[in-house]
Amino acid sequence: MRLLGNIIWFLFGGIFMGLAWWFFGLIALVSIIGIPWAKACFVIGQFTFFPFGKEAISRKSLNKQDDIGTGTLGLIGNIVWFIFAGFWLAIGHIMSAFACAITIIGIPFAIQHLKLAVISLAPIGQTIVDKEVAQNLR
Repeated sequence: MRLLGNIIWFLFGGIFMGLAWWFFGLIALVSIIGIPWAKACFVIGQFTFFPFGKEAISRKSLNKQDDIGTGTLGLIGNIVWFIFAGFWLAIGHIMSAFACAITIIGIPFAIQHLKLAVISLAPIGQTIVDKEVAQNLR
């Protein structure tokens, strides 16, 4: 089911939002200070292409310790991210969720877009893992 869900997702909208993530990643690469944001964009963009069977979690819960992205600098980075890109990506995911929710078949895709909208607001300090790994951490 994951494979089928990912194929349908990719063909009917996932490609556009994944490319939007990668676009913001390329913009972030223009400056050296944007590299941490660019890395987050490319990781989450890949997740946006094929989200079923994976989950975004905090690196702190995965590694059981703070790192530069989960501490104070990560918070500052997420604030800067929200102002310049996160808000716009969240709007894109919310609009896509509304478009998907028009049909009953599209409701699972709408839910996934809403999850991605939340991630797009503060991606620094997040990582993508298989759902089984995320469930074992709980």
